[in-house]
Amino acid sequence: MEFLKQRIREEGRVLDGDVLKVDRFLNHQIDPHLMKEIGQAFADKFKAAGITKIVTIESSGIAPAVMAGLILDVPVIFARKKQSLTLREDLLTTEITSYTKKEKKEVYLSKKFLSSNDQVLIIDDFLAKGEAALGLCRLVEQSGANVAGIGIVIEKAFQSGRNKLDEEGYKVYSLARIASLENNVVTFVDEAAR
Repeated sequence: MEFLKQRIREEGRVLDGDVLKVDRFLNHQIDPHLMKEIGQAFADKFKAAGITKIVTIESSGIAPAVMAGLILDVPVIFARKKQSLTLREDLLTTEITSYTKKEKKEVYLSKKFLSSNDQVLIIDDFLAKGEAALGLCRLVEQSGANVAGIGIVIEKAFQSGRNKLDEEGYKVYSLARIASLENNVVTFVDEAAR
């Protein structure tokens, strides 16, 4: 997705050598036109998979997930990072380690929104070590639903997340795969060479 890569090149900032800050268009301020294109790309990739639900985690995965859900005409469910007063019964829970926040958190999803009949597309903003995606897969599988695929907006291909997901047999589709952030320069994986 060339438009996304261009935005990363122009507006992304590398922090601490391996963190990419994209808060101008993805995870603080959101560009709705870009999110629409991202949603369309995910919908095009997974339209033949019979997706019935999309699952993401709050908060940065919500915008691309909602756009994909709109185009695929399916509900979007987001896992919560805090248990609220309205989220107390029939919970699916798992622990996820946040790469950027360097902390472990319990995440929660209500059982009532997923069933064994569901074909689920998981969407998230970043793939680094794979912890969030694997945690969402655990939640979906606890419900008896099937993980039909995982859509990632930005993958840091130089980290271990993709390998972990591949080893578990999940179908992963990333819109922008970063090969390196060395010297504060974003280099993308040459998909033609794969």
